[in-house]
Amino acid sequence: MDNLVAVLPGDGIGPEIVTQAVRVLKSLDLDLVFEEQPVGGAAYDNSGYPLPKQTLDLAKRSKAVLFGAVGDWKYDSLEREFRPEQAILGLRKNLGLFANLRPAFLFPELSDASTLKPEIVSGLDILIIRELTGDVYFGKPRGLREIPEGEFAGEREGFDTMCYREGEIRRIAHIAFKTAKLRNKKLCSVDKANVLETSQLWRDIVIEVAKEYPDVSLSHMYIDNAAMQLVRAPKEFDVILTGNLFGDILSDEASMLTGSIGMLPSASLNACSQGLYEPSHGSAPDIAGKNVANPLATILSAALMLRYSFGLEEQAKRIESAVAGVIAEGYRTVDILSDSNNLKRVSTSEMGDAVINQLTKQ
Repeated sequence: MDNLVAVLPGDGIGPEIVTQAVRVLKSLDLDLVFEEQPVGGAAYDNSGYPLPKQTLDLAKRSKAVLFGAVGDWKYDSLEREFRPEQAILGLRKNLGLFANLRPAFLFPELSDASTLKPEIVSGLDILIIRELTGDVYFGKPRGLREIPEGEFAGEREGFDTMCYREGEIRRIAHIAFKTAKLRNKKLCSVDKANVLETSQLWRDIVIEVAKEYPDVSLSHMYIDNAAMQLVRAPKEFDVILTGNLFGDILSDEASMLTGSIGMLPSASLNACSQGLYEPSHGSAPDIAGKNVANPLATILSAALMLRYSFGLEEQAKRIESAVAGVIAEGYRTVDILSDSNNLKRVSTSEMGDAVINQLTKQ
């Protein structure tokens, strides 16, 4: 269905934050249909699987998936295939989601929330584009085996395969160049081409694709240097393109430049604009059910959903403007609360109320 949103709250704080995002979306009176199913640990408790058939079927039928978070310490002893985190990997694979867009931006009023000096992060606005379907996370073979001979004979050895195909690199590179063209026409591709064969192929293909986008400035950086430069001079970056493993690490690092991962949305897209939208943070089981979690990353993820899957740019901007207004007026969940005067500490649901109130003022 072209207007169906699969709502998958998940575990921990997932249900609380997704509830607020759905409230915000419904306040806009859009022609959207919302249908909910369990996922992650919640689904495992019900059916014995983190991604049951009815949940996957709903996701496949939908135009977009609004995802909360999965995971809890109580599931850590399960076999890998039954762990909550396998749900997100299964959704990415079955929906063909290959492009992950992770913005890292800083609201001016929150510059003191970052661990870096305000002059380093003020005005920060980075977009990390991470390839999702290849790399060491999905390479075969992988496993554990006994070493037959040599110095470590008889001991166990873990092994994984890092692999990238030309087509996987080419399609994510096109996404990155097109996105950079809409921003500041500046793209940095991050790899480890001095060591890894996969990274050398990555760099070669990115350089080839760059010829189709002559107005975009392309640079290359090794992953170790990129991790350092993100802390030293983050505003030197605009759009960063990288693979699955490196992107996993860099996007979490970039998120903390903003002071709270609770502020940052995420979008994962396939070739048909079907997408999965989720906050960049995890399930935070330690604060689940306490009505203290920050729902803004999920609300902003809903805005990305309207933009990329439904083509509702104006409505997406309305939500983003409402969130900016809430921050400007001093509303804070505990994760972004400082000692400054005139700030209003609010709960998860109260933050949702504040965003909806901002929308009614527009």
